[in-house]
Amino acid sequence: QVQLVESGGGLVQAGDSLRLSCAASGRTIEANVMGWFRQAPGKEREFVAGVSRFRGNTRYADSVKGRFTISRDSAKNTVYLQMNSLKPEDTAVYYCAAARLLGVEISPGNYDNWGQGTQVTVSS
Repeated sequence: QVQLVESGGGLVQAGDSLRLSCAASGRTIEANVMGWFRQAPGKEREFVAGVSRFRGNTRYADSVKGRFTISRDSAKNTVYLQMNSLKPEDTAVYYCAAARLLGVEISPGNYDNWGQGTQVTVSS
């Protein structure tokens, strides 16, 4: 089991930036892939970005490409999500997830370790 703790959410205005962090502990050897998902009220949880331990491969949802950057510090077992040019539609609870996968998968069902979530609210 991998324990994940997110931090860095908050209330910002459109166009601002935020950086989310997710610290992993426990059986981190199982966290080959770490990713970020988000869930807005009344909507399903959706993939935002992910990064693989292997070669640092990354994958992004089309809605955040060019604005969000995911990075991983393997020594610290921490993954970051730098969010720039935030839009009101980015408002959601952001969840960190980890799984023993060969590549970044976009379906939440492929991840078996989840953080508690951190709220990101972007005002217009």
